[in-house]
Amino acid sequence: MYDFGEATIKMSISTHDSFATATLGFAANSAGNGIAYVALSETEDRNETLVRIAFRCRPLPALRGRDIAYAAAQAVATHLVCRGLRAVALVFDDVSLARDLVEHAPVPPALTIPYVQLRCTLNRFARVNFHAIGNPSTRDLGSRARAEVALAVAA
Repeated sequence: MYDFGEATIKMSISTHDSFATATLGFAANSAGNGIAYVALSETEDRNETLVRIAFRCRPLPALRGRDIAYAAAQAVATHLVCRGLRAVALVFDDVSLARDLVEHAPVPPALTIPYVQLRCTLNRFARVNFHAIGNPSTRDLGSRARAEVALAVAA
């Protein structure tokens, strides 16, 4: 709200100001075709919505899956921004990704561009938290993604 003497102007933004929790599991095949499953829970309705997000990356075996984690996180964050969410908690079971994001740790040169891209997307949120938890939800979503990726390769 802005106060200009006698005139008061109220401004509203059509975004969700509530805090949402996005629990994700992901996988990609050797060609870089990936799937991320997200259990999205917004605090106001407490219902979980399952979202399937496809993504692509250039997997590099030397990175041991970190590049896949970055691509999945980028796809999920972009999806959440497009939904109009302003505050999110990202819950996943990748400790390296959480460390990189929380500690602003140096990343291998091959991850520099994905790191910067992900950071730029995450900066669009008013508030974002990261949790690396190997709980049943993240394991279940990861298993679902791995199964779908494996089935796509077999087909």
